[in-house]
Amino acid sequence: MIIRVRQAAAVCALGAALTACGAPAAPHAARPAPSATSAVPSAPPTLAPGPAGVTPVFKNGPRTLGKVVALTFDADMTADQGARAAAGERFDNPRLIADLRALKVPATVFMTGRWAEEYPVQARSIGRDPLFEVANHSYSHYAFTSDCYGLPTVSAGRMRADVERAYAAFRKAGVPDAMPYFRFPGGCYDRAALKALTPTGVTAVQWDVVSGDAFATDADAVARQVLDGVRPGSVVVMHCTRSAAPATERAVRTIVPELRKKGYRFVKVSELIGDARSRR
Repeated sequence: MIIRVRQAAAVCALGAALTACGAPAAPHAARPAPSATSAVPSAPPTLAPGPAGVTPVFKNGPRTLGKVVALTFDADMTADQGARAAAGERFDNPRLIADLRALKVPATVFMTGRWAEEYPVQARSIGRDPLFEVANHSYSHYAFTSDCYGLPTVSAGRMRADVERAYAAFRKAGVPDAMPYFRFPGGCYDRAALKALTPTGVTAVQWDVVSGDAFATDADAVARQVLDGVRPGSVVVMHCTRSAAPATERAVRTIVPELRKKGYRFVKVSELIGDARSRR
């Protein structure tokens, strides 16, 4: 796919504001079997490369396999926001994670390497909780294309290194098995970016439902946007950043019970990708 994705204005605002204000080459290895009689866990599902071997892009799961939905949360922090964090700005949202645990909602957290460095205890806690899976949102949260909502850009020659540096930051924080999934900062990508990431083996994960939580203060409006947009197999993009998405936690407390009333089951992105792969 040779399209640079431009999502709703809320996502644009987040990318621009984060600028103003946010591994090894094989990113995942199966854990060894704990005993001789235990099976070795299988590798997480990924999609086959696209034409000419470029990184595949996943936006939603099959629409015909029942009411399942994946809530995803971007833990954004750019490479140059350390001073802001030191001054007290919060790029984390531990109450949101606590609510997901209390509600027993599986989720996929797309984390930047810089976020993991700033909040290693939280990164480790999320990464070791079977309710969640950690995926890659780059190290720097710099754009992988030009003209991406004002974000600084990563040169083509540094794209792979930026992704691998994030995996290294996850390992250092104690995240044992970050998933081979990557979300482009700002949602911006083109064929050159997809080709640059081919050696990493990741599947690029986008979304089909924009929550509108970026800098939103009306949690009810965020919840309505999600509830109106979700379809079977949807991937919802939200944020796990207090300073950039202050209404998300409250919105989730409405979204989860309402979707459950409609018969939806919450899954991680890996389950949707597994379903999609089995249908091909």
